[in-house]
Amino acid sequence: MNVARVILALVFCTFFTASYFTNKYVLSILKFTFPTIFQGWQTSTGALLLLVTWKLGWVEINGFSRSAAFSQLPGCFLFIGNIYAGSRALSLLPIPFFFVFQNVSEVFAFLIRTAAHREKPPWMKLISVCMLLGSASSLMLYNPRFGPSGYTWASIHLLCVGAYKVFQKNTKTILLSDLEEQFINYMTRFYIGCLGSAIFSFCLMLATVKLKGSLSQEHCGIWFFLAKILASGLSLLLSTFHAVLSPVTLCCIILNYAGEALFLYSDRFQ
Repeated sequence: MNVARVILALVFCTFFTASYFTNKYVLSILKFTFPTIFQGWQTSTGALLLLVTWKLGWVEINGFSRSAAFSQLPGCFLFIGNIYAGSRALSLLPIPFFFVFQNVSEVFAFLIRTAAHREKPPWMKLISVCMLLGSASSLMLYNPRFGPSGYTWASIHLLCVGAYKVFQKNTKTILLSDLEEQFINYMTRFYIGCLGSAIFSFCLMLATVKLKGSLSQEHCGIWFFLAKILASGLSLLLSTFHAVLSPVTLCCIILNYAGEALFLYSDRFQ
């Protein structure tokens, strides 16, 4: 991996952490718990910035047909559910807890793909699935003070994220690029839904697209994993978010990340 790719990955980690921190600050500290308006300012700002960067020639967006846009509509609705439920869950749960449930979305997507293709999963993948599910279940049982509302929204969020991943993988065509998909998602969310976190979210989206275009899927997964650990660790150090972990909770989080690491590692043998 050359220096330019490492710098790009570090930029991604920076925007990943900043995006979640600003979203958490707005939702939990400022008590701005109106997801529809929250989506509105994020999408309008994101769409505007995407158009500006396109006009400046920094990103490339080709024209797409109406049929291509309509084919993305199911993904748009899953994307809306992802953001709406995710913002509700993030407003109630500490960032490390939120990532624990977000990691379980990989399990949901994996189970759908396995059932659809009737494949026999490797033992390493099954162990990682059990670790991810076990840690998330234990977290709910030993930390009832955030539920049931927080855990319910987190569960809806992980289902939407998992379904969106399956939709992306099974319907990916040459009709729409990653940026064009995000532009349609932005506009759909704006019309259905109704400015610091919006800018960070846009920068994170742009860095993610660049990262996926520069690195393999395996290396992208590793950097996503490292970004989550960075954001979780820093959120525990900052007194602003008031995150307190018990020994059992810490064990659940560590088990979850170990399960995700094993899940990523097992992809090498497929």
